[in-house]
Amino acid sequence: MKDILKKYWYVSIIIICIALLYLTTKEDEKDIIVSDNIKEEIIKEEVEDENISYYVDIKGEVITPGVYEVSSNSRIIDVIKIAGGLTKNADTSLLNLSKKVTDEMNIKIYSKNEVKTAKESLTKEPEVIEIIKEIEKECVCPDKSDVCSDNKNDALIEDNTNNNIENNSNIENTTLININTATKEELLNIPNIGDAKAENIIEYRSKNKFSKIEDILNVSGIGEAVFEKIKNYITV
Repeated sequence: MKDILKKYWYVSIIIICIALLYLTTKEDEKDIIVSDNIKEEIIKEEVEDENISYYVDIKGEVITPGVYEVSSNSRIIDVIKIAGGLTKNADTSLLNLSKKVTDEMNIKIYSKNEVKTAKESLTKEPEVIEIIKEIEKECVCPDKSDVCSDNKNDALIEDNTNNNIENNSNIENTTLININTATKEELLNIPNIGDAKAENIIEYRSKNKFSKIEDILNVSGIGEAVFEKIKNYITV
């Protein structure tokens, strides 16, 4: 009798082990199926994202500034390539070139001179956002992002720009300044144009003649908000 019980005890143990092994295998197969389903969903979402287009505006030190239609998966570096690449004066040290673009993003590529001047005017070791604010004092970024939006251009105005507005408040709308030929002193008579912007206009036109007043939007530091304030004072 003891031999029989002992024999069936071993059989029971073997059956239990087989059952556990079977259940474990089934759970592994279930996990594999779930994992495969998740991968399929991710691939599906990526394919759908590739079919979505964003419009981004890139300005500053690129070969061909302008508005471009790009995939929603694009990065800043991709937009730079589409715009013909960087100029020899470009400085991307403030940019995260791997950052994904967003719809209506305004990408600004600063020049070496802008970055250098801004750093020299700040004390200690300035952070990226401080340098950006110094370069484009009319642009206030909400965080340490790599691009400033012209939608926020009214938040900060350069001190010398304010002085120019006060000093030239009596300028008549009929007094137009030719941005192709005006001297720096004449450019300073335009409301909202300070030393930095005047120099940027002169630097830009030395390489690219203004064919229409809207071309001034390609000048570093001049966005839509500024253009709206100066368009009645300039001509080509």
